[in-house]
Amino acid sequence: MGQKQMCCSTSIVQGLKPVMMMLVVQAAYVGMNISYKLVAEVGMNFTILVAYRNMFSAALMLPFALIFERNRPKLTLGILFQGFISGLLGMEKLALGTRTGRAKIVGTLVCVGGTMIFTFYKGHEIVIWSTDVNLLRKYSHQNSHVLHRNTRTQLLGSVLALCSSISFALWLIFQKKMTRDYPCQYSSTALMSIMASMQSTVFALCRERDWSQWKLGWDIKLFTAVYSGVITSGLVLTLTAWCVRMRGPLFVAIFNPLGLLLVGLAATLLLDEKLHLGSILGGVFIICGLYIVL
Repeated sequence: MGQKQMCCSTSIVQGLKPVMMMLVVQAAYVGMNISYKLVAEVGMNFTILVAYRNMFSAALMLPFALIFERNRPKLTLGILFQGFISGLLGMEKLALGTRTGRAKIVGTLVCVGGTMIFTFYKGHEIVIWSTDVNLLRKYSHQNSHVLHRNTRTQLLGSVLALCSSISFALWLIFQKKMTRDYPCQYSSTALMSIMASMQSTVFALCRERDWSQWKLGWDIKLFTAVYSGVITSGLVLTLTAWCVRMRGPLFVAIFNPLGLLLVGLAATLLLDEKLHLGSILGGVFIICGLYIVL
């Protein structure tokens, strides 16, 4: 009896590891979103920021891959091609005829519904706490380069956000297939960071020819570039790839709405943004949907 309870406890702990990993991932994305908001206020070029982000990620992950994955499988063009094609065509089996499959569908729909409420419905302003902290206050006089919000920029932002979500979904599916033939998280993240740094640098050079925009000082620009590169493009993507391998793409994707909720709460605490009824209702639906899937 005691041995059975010990085995049960061990399996519970093993099952909680991916959950804890994804909570760490979403918490890291909160820091990135807050810092991105701050560098937007000082007018940093985001194409340059993405280039620096991938450079710092590659600089971190390449030594990790060389040290900890010396006996990694050979990365051939065949594996890359197979992973790319199967990633586009594959998808996680939902098993709609089972209770587990139906729970995945219901939980995902509840999460999506909560996200829509959180995004499009405001309602009355809710005052729960007041920290008197506003990180934007320091940079409010430097926002001359920030785009004015209008219908056109909001529409463009919505389209780009949709494209980002689609590309992230394809990346998750690709990772599921890729880790089967090349189960080396450090090496795959390093390879992706190297390729992304080359692509983003070429793109940034085509968009921005003013070399003064590339200068980094001991300020929020350097912090954001290092944080987003080392944490979100390096360690976080490694954890994400590991969770995809262990639990599948849907498990990882279902945590994204939770990140939206955490960012909203952090913005209320650190950026003096207002909390509304829609945010609370959407957050409740997001947590309920996440609980159903888990």
